[in-house]
Amino acid sequence: MDLASNIHAEVITVCHYPRGASKWNPVEHRLFSHISRNGAGIPLRTPALVLALLRGTRTAAGLEVTAEWLDGRCRRGVVVSDAEMAELNIEYHSTCPQWNYAIKPRNAQWWNWN
Repeated sequence: MDLASNIHAEVITVCHYPRGASKWNPVEHRLFSHISRNGAGIPLRTPALVLALLRGTRTAAGLEVTAEWLDGRCRRGVVVSDAEMAELNIEYHSTCPQWNYAIKPRNAQWWNWN
């Protein structure tokens, strides 16, 4: 996200719900029951089937699910050093700063040719 913020000279706001707090996420409340109903009783045997069931989910209000399969695996155990963290231009929000913050470009001047 730091790279995207720097390249596009944009602020990226990140807001997470902490573990166990998804019950407060309004999107989950509006979608999960429909996703569950759409795939009820169907064994999830392949990624293609999972994606088809997700993509086929729509609510009466017009909310629809988009989904894609990402090949590969996320590396586990990657450690970001204190020095690397200090280089980031992060502004923590006042509410739950460990979960909510904005990543700002480090130097937004490089792209401005005027």
